[in-house]
Amino acid sequence: MSTDTTPTTTRADAREASTPGSEWWRSAVIYQIYPRSFADASGDGIGDLAGITERLPSLAALGVDAVWLSPFFRSPQKDAGYDVADYCDVDPIFGTLADFDRMRDRAHELGLRVIVDLVPNHSSSEHPWFQEALAAGPGSPERDRYMFREGTGENGELPPNNWPSVFGGAAWTRVTEADGRPGQWYLHIFDSSQPDFNWENPVVWEEFRRILRFWLDRGVDGFRVDVAHGLMKKDGLPDIAEKATGDGIADALMAPEEVPYWAQPAVHEVYRDWHRVLAEYPGDRVLCAEAWVEPLEKAALWVRSDEMHQAFNFSYLSTPWSAPRLRAVIDESIAAFTGVGAPSTWVLSNHDVVRHASRYGLPEHVAGPNAGIGPNSPEKPDAALGLRRARAASALMLSLPGSAYLYQGEELGLPEVIELDDHVREDPTFHRTGGEAYGRDGCRVPIPWEADAPAFGFNDSGSSWLPQPEVFREYARDQQEGMAGSTLELYRSALELRARRELGLGSVEWLDGYGDEVVAFRNGGLTIIANLGSTPVELPAGDVVLASDAIDGRAVPTDTTVWIA
Repeated sequence: MSTDTTPTTTRADAREASTPGSEWWRSAVIYQIYPRSFADASGDGIGDLAGITERLPSLAALGVDAVWLSPFFRSPQKDAGYDVADYCDVDPIFGTLADFDRMRDRAHELGLRVIVDLVPNHSSSEHPWFQEALAAGPGSPERDRYMFREGTGENGELPPNNWPSVFGGAAWTRVTEADGRPGQWYLHIFDSSQPDFNWENPVVWEEFRRILRFWLDRGVDGFRVDVAHGLMKKDGLPDIAEKATGDGIADALMAPEEVPYWAQPAVHEVYRDWHRVLAEYPGDRVLCAEAWVEPLEKAALWVRSDEMHQAFNFSYLSTPWSAPRLRAVIDESIAAFTGVGAPSTWVLSNHDVVRHASRYGLPEHVAGPNAGIGPNSPEKPDAALGLRRARAASALMLSLPGSAYLYQGEELGLPEVIELDDHVREDPTFHRTGGEAYGRDGCRVPIPWEADAPAFGFNDSGSSWLPQPEVFREYARDQQEGMAGSTLELYRSALELRARRELGLGSVEWLDGYGDEVVAFRNGGLTIIANLGSTPVELPAGDVVLASDAIDGRAVPTDTTVWIA
């Protein structure tokens, strides 16, 4: 694999403890690495920790503050590592614990903090605990670590309730007992290979304290917590109304009605417990919730002062390209999160949703996160429109106070990969729905580094676990490096200005007089104007220090964001 030659000069060491109210995570820009698709040092077609270590200087040069790694733990990879078999070891496809230590050390040398993904709602069915539960039988302490229940119907042949899996089908699977008889059912809100833990059991609490301390002792700076609104289930596991089941992965995660497996009040006690564990360690360690919860006032409950520190703002991610709706969600976000003493977060893409460079090229009625786009989808994105709006949306997001999350490749303007053959798709959503939902593979294709290298620089062998489209050549990092007007240089300039102007610690002062199709405000001494309308908007006096697209004269073109000093 080619060695990255980006200068490795470190920024000022950001790992010193801060005073309350100035913690690093309040204004950080955090870059999500999806390990299997970031960089592959071994050449086997799957990204790894050594590959990440080689490429970290590029992220330091980009100007981010931290990296968040999706799961790299031991796993059969039925759900790309979100099915964990051993929470305290590295899966061999990604390397070893020693490789993790080298990656962590390199990141800290470069001034980057390291956040790891934790999956507490469920384990892999290959986790030793679950195998012990199957062997031990009904009523055993081993089974009580998971959600085993007797079935309904005359002979227990029906599931305990009507809960659906987020990935399609039922959320219950029946086991065959040791004597060959059909036995109990176990709950899996996701894939059948991901049995849910029983968080009513104190043994589970103690195990996750051990896991937290294992990684904190190893020097990680925090945790992103998968499905943080799950874990606890309502007493009695009651049926849900059919209208609350959701449609597709995002709808099922952010159910339109309250359901008995999301956002139960008792889940907050888990994170109060975890907060106390992190408080044992120096350096402002952080917990970030993946909590698909609406409204925002409810999502803010996850980041009260004695719980988590951040929660992903999925309401912002889900907002279509509409100035009134963006103004509203920005106001609601800041009010909700500051109301509990936490920063708002901002995010446009991640490993579970259609990349925003494609999402913004879709008609509004399908512009939200969904279960993927594929060859037979009724609507296809307008690539040029999507990228233009994505650049404007990113420039707007990075001007807001609080913390921002970037997903690998968005700084290159990468689109969703639509043309993937069925036989290469790996997302369980695709398989459990019989192809009705394409799933998330399209945003997980390995990213391009060098236009003329094998696998576009992902590795030296040319192998890639998902095929890369030829169009990735024009998005490769080496084609954008130092190129005025490139998406990469737009992100670099925005991040440098954001840090220098301390926009993450600033505030929004709305500006009037720009009409309903414009988002305009001041922050950090800058005037921010995002024109979402159909006609150009006159620029105010001042110097344009950032523009998401070319400015012609003294007007902001449509689908363009500018920063003015």
